[in-house]
Amino acid sequence: MTIIIKGNWEKGLAYDVHTLSSTYLGSDEFGRDRWDNTRSEMGRLVYQLKYKNDKSVVGKIVDLITGKIKGIEKFDLIIPIPSTNKTRPFQPVEEIAKELGRRKRIKVINILTKKPGGTEMKNVKDTKEKKTLLEGRILISPDYEISGKAVLLIDDLYDSGATLEAATNILYKKAKVKTVSVLTMTKTRSG
Repeated sequence: MTIIIKGNWEKGLAYDVHTLSSTYLGSDEFGRDRWDNTRSEMGRLVYQLKYKNDKSVVGKIVDLITGKIKGIEKFDLIIPIPSTNKTRPFQPVEEIAKELGRRKRIKVINILTKKPGGTEMKNVKDTKEKKTLLEGRILISPDYEISGKAVLLIDDLYDSGATLEAATNILYKKAKVKTVSVLTMTKTRSG
């Protein structure tokens, strides 16, 4: 199931919801909420990649995308959303973007960065607070000339859209791209 996601971009799609159901299990010994989640197929693969460091699922993720979503070939560039968590052995969104770009013969560039430090957006629930926290945190590299290009912006999870909107703004305003479309692997049920 693809889901239309709306924002300041031209077109936006999420491949599927992240979780199909969640049952609250209570708090663990550290006071963190625990959930029993039933994930969609894509949600399970994204979870394996992001939290279990299982790079072997990247090909399966891209298989699902290319099997269902048409028209990716029309883009000039694929740009992954940068991660806040720089301690991972690899960046999941970047790995998905590279494999998708390789298969579709589209250049992938890491033109966007996030200033180090700060709160991970997944830990912030209020959309206005997310937007405030993101102001000035997403930066664009001057190393690439991409004005007039059609860009596909990739992320793993759509929640509020705040990060994608901030990235889209900077691509339109500073990089002067022609169009930005968004593709996320999953979407929260509440976002």
